Amino acid sequence: MNIHEYQGKQLLKSYGLPVAEGVAIFKPEEAEAAARALPGPLYVVKSQIHAGGRGKGKFNGLSADAKGGVRLAKTVEDVVSDAKEMLGRTLVTKQTGPAGKQVNRLYIEDGADIDRELYLSILVDRTVGQLAFVVSTEGGMDIEAVAHDTPEKIVTHPIDPEAGVTDADVAALSKAYGLSGAAAEDAKSVFPKLYKAFVETDMSLLEVNPLIVMTNGHLRVLDAKVSFDGNAMFRHPELAELRDLSEEDAKEIEASKFDLAYVALDGNIGCMVNGAGLAMATMDIIKLYGAEPANFLDVGGGATKEKVTAAFKIITADPAVKGILVNIFGGIMRCDIIAEGVIAAVKDVGLEVPLVVRLEGTNAELGKKIINESGLNVVSADDLDDAAQKIVRAVKG
Repeated sequence: MNIHEYQGKQLLKSYGLPVAEGVAIFKPEEAEAAARALPGPLYVVKSQIHAGGRGKGKFNGLSADAKGGVRLAKTVEDVVSDAKEMLGRTLVTKQTGPAGKQVNRLYIEDGADIDRELYLSILVDRTVGQLAFVVSTEGGMDIEAVAHDTPEKIVTHPIDPEAGVTDADVAALSKAYGLSGAAAEDAKSVFPKLYKAFVETDMSLLEVNPLIVMTNGHLRVLDAKVSFDGNAMFRHPELAELRDLSEEDAKEIEASKFDLAYVALDGNIGCMVNGAGLAMATMDIIKLYGAEPANFLDVGGGATKEKVTAAFKIITADPAVKGILVNIFGGIMRCDIIAEGVIAAVKDVGLEVPLVVRLEGTNAELGKKIINESGLNVVSADDLDDAAQKIVRAVKG
């Protein structure tokens, strides 16, 4: 689960981390009061969307040379003007794709005098089975570009889960940054507090880009990208309330209600599969034959008829879908349950695109019999290779 920057900063502030003062607004008329509540005289007006690259992004409907989604304002009047121009518009960045995301919230933040910009993130490093700090002196840039162009400038430092962040860890991280004076002293509390916040709230990613050294020598968290482990949210109802459904795909929200593993993609062949590995293989073979999957959808091993029906409805609700491939290998999952779910969904919402079904395993013959006797216009497949070729041909006409 992702949250907005301002929410992440409020959380980090509760752990005693140094963040600037700021006010979140939802309407242009709130901008003036928000700016006047801050020290000034420099303000930062930040679009709040779940995507990176906001500063370099472009708003639909504005000229190509217009300012992006993160703006410096030197007066209260500039803050108000920016808020009127940004709220309600669609911001397009490298991470949003061409469709962009509508800006429904802004964060008006007090400006900072920056001496250096650093990069910091904490994540699960699966190569060592520990949480790790990933740090770089090249803050404020796309970390992917740094990794590609100057990988030697990125340092990964794992943390012993039993010891936590030790003095030796702080010293190693400070050395990687080249910190001294007040910044090095701040690091003694900043790094342990970031780690503590990560662990105690079950984060899956914490990215601070940039972590800045100000001209007065002190550290400040200037940005915060926070993601939580969705499986742990039952332990944090107060954090679950921070979820912004307007930032999520409507189909993914619907899928979560039925405990379906669904991710929307950019292709035109809808997939309904049981098992994550088989779902990945299904998407791969669709691409092998020259088409693109419209989604990843794993109905799981113990899906009910209702669950399968919901999954099929979610797929057909996507206007980009021009064909559907149902690929089931029945172990725990019974093929007749899949067949009944598909039929129920088709009767409810109709079927206007080609449908190819491959059933194998538990009750496969019964499942095929149910579909064949349903009167539906369904193409049967003998195996996955056959199924993929048939649905690609059907979609391409």
